[in-house]
Amino acid sequence: MSIISRKDDHLDICLSGKAVNARKSAGFEDVKLIYDALPELSLNDINSSCIFLGKRMSSPFYIDAMTGGSEKGGKVNKAIAAAAERAGIGFALGSQRAMIEKPELAKTYKVRDVAPNIPLIGNIGASNLREPGMIQKVADAIKDVDADALAIHLNPLHEIVQPEGSRDFKGTLAAIEEACDFIDVPVIAKEVGCGISGKVAKKLDKSGIDMINVAGAGGTSWPRVEMMRGGAEGMQRFADSGMPTVIALASTLKATKKPVIVSGGVRGGVDIAKSLAMGASCAAAALPFLLAWKNNTLNETIKRWKDELKTTMLLTGSRSLLELRKQNVYMVGNTADFLNSAGLL
Repeated sequence: MSIISRKDDHLDICLSGKAVNARKSAGFEDVKLIYDALPELSLNDINSSCIFLGKRMSSPFYIDAMTGGSEKGGKVNKAIAAAAERAGIGFALGSQRAMIEKPELAKTYKVRDVAPNIPLIGNIGASNLREPGMIQKVADAIKDVDADALAIHLNPLHEIVQPEGSRDFKGTLAAIEEACDFIDVPVIAKEVGCGISGKVAKKLDKSGIDMINVAGAGGTSWPRVEMMRGGAEGMQRFADSGMPTVIALASTLKATKKPVIVSGGVRGGVDIAKSLAMGASCAAAALPFLLAWKNNTLNETIKRWKDELKTTMLLTGSRSLLELRKQNVYMVGNTADFLNSAGLL
């Protein structure tokens, strides 16, 4: 199957409304913020803006990687990037492997004409970096789309389940280290929905990356997407594998001083607030915004997320994101039990 067909398959399945979410919770319901009954604030006092990748965003979240590499993917990228520009939040491209293999597909990733001012993140698979000459090609692709950073995605489970995917992951860390030395924009290491543990975060910390996006389980399950493509025979038991997002976040925060981004089942401003109070620097999500684009509610959805965050900030007595990050959180339920047993609380 061609890379264009595969990209369209992924997009069509996610847009179909089928159950592509992992059948496990990201864990946000077990994270509790301390309610302030006397905040002495007005909603107009709340400042949720932040600097991310050297650019100001109106709110500390961005629309995470989705697509590119086909005509349909290019249309989605343009529309959602334009909405992100209007809202003053960031945008991440899907894997640029397609435009590297087929330069004529580069146009499906180019969104600066509709999003000139916001943080823009390029994307490549970690396993792809090991190919001869690939790091130079990735550097060129990042410049071609005028991205402010490169996300290197780690996705061994997705690769294993995908019929066309890799089965060999040797040398990946060395390739990441080489890319960090060569690429002249910040590098973000991210998962795609199975989470990054503290053990992996420590390795990444030493590799030279600038940020980690934990991208835990609880949002879109790429093994499920591949199963809906008709592949992945005998792999059903891996459909919901991975580390829930809240556990991945706590584990990674314990292991590194680098900025940590949280994604994977983030579904609104309350989840963003909880993540930042735990110690995250920023949040991201993809599927909710893709479906909002399909339903012509993208602007409203972004605004709702921003309003939810500001309301949660007021109800915790947090005038700014700095004050929000100083808030205490407490854990309950299975998340608390696991974090306690792992020594992460």
